[in-house]
Amino acid sequence: MFFRYSAYFPYFCLEKYFQFLKAGVYMEENKRLTIKSWAEEDRPREKMIEKGASVLSDAELVAIILGSGTREMTAVDSAKNLLNSVDNDLNRLGRMSIRDLQKFRGIGAARAVTVAAAMELGRRRKDSDRREKEKVMQSRDIRDIFYPLLSDLPYEEFWMLFLNKSNSVITKVKISMGGTDSAAIDMKIIAKSAVECLASSAAAVHNHPSGNMNPSRQDIALTAKIREALSFFGIPLIDHIIISNDRYYSFADAGIIDN
Repeated sequence: MFFRYSAYFPYFCLEKYFQFLKAGVYMEENKRLTIKSWAEEDRPREKMIEKGASVLSDAELVAIILGSGTREMTAVDSAKNLLNSVDNDLNRLGRMSIRDLQKFRGIGAARAVTVAAAMELGRRRKDSDRREKEKVMQSRDIRDIFYPLLSDLPYEEFWMLFLNKSNSVITKVKISMGGTDSAAIDMKIIAKSAVECLASSAAAVHNHPSGNMNPSRQDIALTAKIREALSFFGIPLIDHIIISNDRYYSFADAGIIDN
């Protein structure tokens, strides 16, 4: 009996000893990975309060949005992991869906929604900055109006822009949304919208999520149909813009639409 106990006892002690060491290492790692253990001037929130948002890195700003990290990573580490996945491209981050964001460790539904909401606010700010400039003198002006709305979408949307006699924007109307290959366009809706807002001219706009900004045969045929539909009401189609990532294609600049 004594032999069994003496043989078991050292093993029992060693097991407890290693468990103790493991717990100590775990606690030390957690302590090391906690932002609260950083110097106050290095903590993202405190740094922003003290020095302003402009001095923070993208990772630090995203970390503030995330709020906290995990047992294994700080919020800054989680933010860096997220940004590295999109090559530190904030435009690509803005295109990520809530489901995409939730694939990252430590980002659940609540944090994914928070990140998506922050990116949407950024888009809306860009849009609001352009509202006072919404007068169309060239194709670039149309692109600038719709870029915040369409550049990050993973699916295709088709819009119409209606202008008054001085080329100021009356309104913009979403006509359809669909898959990445095509969108169903109803000529009656386009004509009705143009007449109701008393438009003097119009422009068509849609996006190519594929990254290819060149028009397809369907795009060219659709442009001709829209021109014909609006011509019955004496409303010229001045351009058709295709937005694809940071680039755009203008039917007017290419000579396909001649006004």
